[in-house]
Parts: sequence; C-alpha cells; structure tokens
Amino acid sequence: MGWIWNQKQQHNAKGYHIVDQKLTDELKPTVVSVITPVYNAEKYLRKTIDSVVNQSLGMDQIEYILIDDCSTDSSREILLEYSAKFANIKVVFLKRNTGTPGQPRNIGIELSQSKYMTFLDADDWLEPNGLKTLVTILSETGDDYAVGKTIQVQSKGMSIVGEHESCMERRSVSPFSIPHIFHHLGPRARMIKTSIIKDNQILFPEMKFAEDKQFFMDVLTHCHTISTTEHPIYYLNRIDNQDTRLSNRTNIIQKTNCNLNVINHILKKNLDVEKQKMVLNRLYEFDSITRFFNTPHFQKTKLKRVYYYKFNQVLKTTKNLNYEVSEEFFQPINKVVYNLFSKKKYKDLEHLFAWDKQEKIKDILIKDNLPYMIAPFLEDNDKYIRIPMHSVLEEEYADEDQYTLTFKVFGDHQDTLTHGLIRDTKNALLESSYPVSLDKSGNGTLTLDFELLNQLPSSNYSIFLRFNDYLKINIRKPTQSKTKYHYKNREFTFYDTVYGNVGLKISSVE
Repeated sequence: MGWIWNQKQQHNAKGYHIVDQKLTDELKPTVVSVITPVYNAEKYLRKTIDSVVNQSLGMDQIEYILIDDCSTDSSREILLEYSAKFANIKVVFLKRNTGTPGQPRNIGIELSQSKYMTFLDADDWLEPNGLKTLVTILSETGDDYAVGKTIQVQSKGMSIVGEHESCMERRSVSPFSIPHIFHHLGPRARMIKTSIIKDNQILFPEMKFAEDKQFFMDVLTHCHTISTTEHPIYYLNRIDNQDTRLSNRTNIIQKTNCNLNVINHILKKNLDVEKQKMVLNRLYEFDSITRFFNTPHFQKTKLKRVYYYKFNQVLKTTKNLNYEVSEEFFQPINKVVYNLFSKKKYKDLEHLFAWDKQEKIKDILIKDNLPYMIAPFLEDNDKYIRIPMHSVLEEEYADEDQYTLTFKVFGDHQDTLTHGLIRDTKNALLESSYPVSLDKSGNGTLTLDFELLNQLPSSNYSIFLRFNDYLKINIRKPTQSKTKYHYKNREFTFYDTVYGNVGLKISSVE
C-alpha cells in the first residue's frame, strides 16, 4: 500500500518528490552527505546501500540521499524499505526520467546539509572504513578535497583505478602538483567540502557522458589544497555489463561531442595557462587520442573518416591556444599520432594503433642512454618513438635466503626510481614493495627475500620498478627462460611473460 500511496504524491515545481520527508529539526547534524543516483539498479542496490549503512563512521554521522530516476524494476521498493528503517536516508523520486545521472546528483547536492559531500553509484560499494578515513583527513587538514584508492572489481580480478591519486599519503598539496590529477575523474573515492561546491555553484551538466569529468574539473580548479591516501575507499563494479550505466550505451562519437562541450567549458573559464594546460591535456591526449582511437570499433569500422572528422573538430578548439598542445602530451606515441594526423598519413596512423595493440614485445633502441620504441613501418622521422623509461634484466641469481635481479635502466626519470613492486596479477591490493639500489649510470639491483615472498599466497605476480611516485615499468627479460627456486615448502618460478618481462609464480610443493 505504501508504494501506491507514494505514487500519488505531488511532485514539486522542480519535478521531484521527497518520500516520507523527515522534519529537519528532528534530525541531528551530519558530517557527510552521500549522494546516489538510482536507475534500474535492483541487482546491486542493497549491497550499495548496506555499504553506507555499515560504515565505521556511524550512520548517525551520515546523510544518505538516493534519487531514483523513474526505475521500472524493484529499485523503488528497495528504497522505500530502507527509507522506512533509517531516519538519515532521504529518498527522492523524480517525476520523469532524465536519461543522465547529472540531474539526480544535482538534486542531491541541493538537498545536502552536511559539511562534506561524496558520491556513490548505485551498483558500487564503499570500503567499511572509507568515509571515516576521508572525514578524518579533511577534519585534520582543513583541505577542500580528499581522495583515496578505488578498486575496480571484475570477474577476472581486481585492479586499481587512477594510481596517481592513491599511491601515497599527501597532505595539503596543490591539486596542480599531481600531474595526472585530472585523469580518471569519476564520482568515486573522493570527498569534498560542501561549501566548495555550493559557494561556487558547481553542478553536473546534463549530458549523457562526461558530466562527472566536467564537474570534478570545476571542483579541483576551485580547490586550494587537497589530500590523497593509500587507503581503499571505493569498489567500482565492473563485474558485468549493466544497463544501469548510461555511458555503456553511448558510442564513441556521442562521447566526443560531450568532450567537445567540456573543452569549450574549460576554455571559457580563462584559467591560468599552466592550469589550463593540465586540464586540457586530459581532454586532448587522454580522451581524444588514447581513448578515442584505441577502441575496437575504430579498428573494425570502414567509416574511419568519421573519426578523423571528429578529431579535426577537437583540434580546431586548439587554434587560439598560446602553446602547442602536443608538447604537453605524457605519452610520446600520442605525439606521433598527432603528427601523422596533421600530415594526413591516415593509413600509417591506423597501422600504428593496430601494431601497438598486436605486437606485445616491441623492439627497443637505446640512443644516448634514452629508449626508443621502433615502429618499423613508419618513415625515419616517426619510426623511433621515445618512451619515458625502459629496463632490461642483466643477471639473476639466488642464494639460500634471497633472489637478486640486476638490471639496467634507461630514460628520463632514473633519479625518481625508488623501489620494486610485486603485485598479484588478479588482485592489485595484494602487493609488496622492496628497496632498489640504482647508481648514476642506471645500473640497478633488486633483492627479494624468500622469507618475505613466502608470506604471499600462491599466485602469479608482476614485477615492477616504481618511478615518479606512481608510474611503473617492467623489467624486460632478453631471453626466454624459467628459473625455479625452492624455499621451505614453496616453489618460486621466475619466468618471461607474454610481453617479455620478468614475472613470478609462487606455488606450493607437496
């Protein structure tokens, strides 16, 4: 009966109805507002809500606002159930489907009354200590924004999204001190002072794609100081392809149109040029080259001219910039793509992306101690593509207690290479770090203690060298081989992966 009764309620002039609205003066002030847009999310919705209800911060400190965008499944019944149980859960029903998570989130922002604000999608979930971790950081620092680790969950395992924002503990730093801060800007693992959003009238644009990107670009450009943490905060659900995510149903051309809207929005802000470079690099390099041309559709379609037309539209927005946009690219291969397009060498551009995807082990040329990837089908000026860092195994050996790798490193950032990293290939949260010694000539040593390795579960592990805080390179193994070592009741096999790098398999011995 409750469902029928609520269906008859009047929506306000803004097109929404607050279910079972509690009197504000009856509720105690809360510390953080969690905002969740909902649309046909019945499969994971209980898990999502429970992850908020069970936060170590305490539900009495949380205002949870869920905005249903006219779901046709059982989502509304689930929301009514939780609304009846918890005074701090505020459920909102929209009169008409908006077709975008932007407008429901904006309603959540309007209704929020806490000091801090965070967002949670209706099929994702929070780490039990996630909100307490971020609230504690913001309370102690007074910063405008804090972000932690996002774990992407897939059927094949777990990986980390945007390692730049969770690789280390930073406190009260400028957002512009983190080079990739404008990459991976989804509504996850981040908490913001509500005043930053409301005082600057920041809203999600009502687009089918890129609305969260524009929103968080606006947020970050208004933040004076931010913090980052290594602690897990948010689980991003990619277990199956769900209709609850509008972006999954948006093709690459539609996405580019939305990205063009964001580019023009940023250009109108007239940011300081160095800040503008960082924000626009995300849109020009990451969205308009890496994500644009690396789609399976680009490789298969016979209408590649449509891609070139859209990319040319993007490049037209750079005409009035007072700097060369390609000089800001992080990945040298993207600069080659940019140059090939400028010269209308479209077949070479197509060949480059196909080769980069298919050729797992690239030939590397070292010249003046700098590494170049060789694309043999390109002309001389383009075929040697600079890569930032490269490492090659020189020797491996073991004694009773430890295994040692000696290697040579080439590239720009040798002085920032700090440690080795061993990470489970299927669970990025399972990793351990080890010190690296590296001399001025790039000669390095990584020693792995068998007793420490023995504490890791049986699995396959990638071996990385970490540089520039959060970037990684593998150690290339020049010859195919497997080397096995036994320690206690475990077997440690160092082998070459399909990409020609050093890998580790740990297994039990009966």
